[in-house]
Amino acid sequence: MSENDGNNGGDNHEDAELFAHLRSLWRDVDPMPAALIDRMIAAVATEGLSAEYALLTLVDQPLGAVRGDADALTLQFSDGTTSILLHVTGTASGTHRIDGWVDTAAGLIELAQGERIRTTTASDTGRFVFDDVPDGLTLVRLTTTVGDEQRTLSTPQFEL
Repeated sequence: MSENDGNNGGDNHEDAELFAHLRSLWRDVDPMPAALIDRMIAAVATEGLSAEYALLTLVDQPLGAVRGDADALTLQFSDGTTSILLHVTGTASGTHRIDGWVDTAAGLIELAQGERIRTTTASDTGRFVFDDVPDGLTLVRLTTTVGDEQRTLSTPQFEL
């Protein structure tokens, strides 16, 4: 073993002591925020959720009205690029009428209830209608063109 080999071990020990002292100094001067770890875990866990799921916003309706006996329900969904507004009203026959508006040019709009799928298109102003929609789990899916890219926005299922 040469003299340099022995000094390297000492230098490593001195470096370790120096780094330990620096860690201690920074812990005292600028401690890590108490909730940082929880916030980072939440941020990583929710990253990309908005891209995977449309956001559901109830507009002027109490939360209970989603499954209650309300005469009208207004729902808004968005994926950050495209938004769709749905206004659901009951009809005299016991079914529902869904009036909808989209804020981009939509090629095809689908209303799906299980295996049953109905299609329509939006007017120049983005308005569309589905009449005689029965009770049940429902979702609306629309195809839009943004630039040269064709995109699909699918709402989460909601109950009529």
